[in-house]
Amino acid sequence: MPEPFDTQTLSGLVLAHVDADPASLRFTPIRTGKHNTSYWVGSDQGRFVLRIAPPDDAGFLFYERRMMRQEPELHALVHAKTTIPVAEVVGYDFSRTRLDRDYLVMTALPGTPLSDVSGLTYAQFQRALRQVGKYLRQLHALTAAECLGVEAHGYLGAHRPMEPQPTWAAAFRVMWNKLLDDVVACGSYTPDEAQAMRDLLDLHLEHFDRPVIPRLLHMDVWSQNILVDEAGNVTGLVDFDRALWGDVEIEFAVLDYCGISEPAFWEGYGTARDESPSARIRRQFYLLYEVQKYMPIRVWRRNDPVAAARYKQHSFSLAAQLLPGQ
Repeated sequence: MPEPFDTQTLSGLVLAHVDADPASLRFTPIRTGKHNTSYWVGSDQGRFVLRIAPPDDAGFLFYERRMMRQEPELHALVHAKTTIPVAEVVGYDFSRTRLDRDYLVMTALPGTPLSDVSGLTYAQFQRALRQVGKYLRQLHALTAAECLGVEAHGYLGAHRPMEPQPTWAAAFRVMWNKLLDDVVACGSYTPDEAQAMRDLLDLHLEHFDRPVIPRLLHMDVWSQNILVDEAGNVTGLVDFDRALWGDVEIEFAVLDYCGISEPAFWEGYGTARDESPSARIRRQFYLLYEVQKYMPIRVWRRNDPVAAARYKQHSFSLAAQLLPGQ
């Protein structure tokens, strides 16, 4: 859970990267966001955001550990190659010399999270979704070969949670099994239950064995990470720390789960999704990948085994639809 830091500590972190008058600094906790501890920073040099990662013993999914370390490169890349409104990272320190965890300082974007805004008309809300679609189309145009110089799939950032894979099918199999390891580790699945899930993917792996260009995926686009102005114009997309390189269909499954993939989004995105039988099977696995992650999160970081049990039941229901004969 986010935790408080004293003003002297916060000031030291910011002043290491921003040439501001120390007396001008003002810190306001940001209540949205549940992973990092974040603050609005007011200063005589402008408005910034300070984000501080959780301690190393907080309890992480395999791809969350030190995932902040991929953000500076990603923000710079998105700035350089798209018109997506993203914050500029003005400084960071991953050395652990000033603090026992990673942190970064970014410019503050205008706008309010779509989850918190009130008074938008239906047309304005649709405008926001349409613009999100246009921006994600730009993001998905960025490929690993062009941007990183490698034709690889998976979580390829500086946090290195997995070995890069030569195909998307291989990458998703690694991701699936690592996530299941986490679900077992938190106590939500028994080893036998996890093995059934591993076998289920292997049963359907042929549907993933197709040419896939590894594209940059945000993987956390929901109303809290979309900033808008009072007219519904998107002023920012935030929280790129869960980004990966792979199949755009897994991004679409997250958008389905989060209520973003409405008709207006697809109008903005400008191309229809694959609706083939194989795509529908992949979509079910991608949804499962999203749902199963909440079991470790609820157990390790929320101390809420009751909610974890609900996610387990939901996962079993989704998996049952993938069994032969269903």
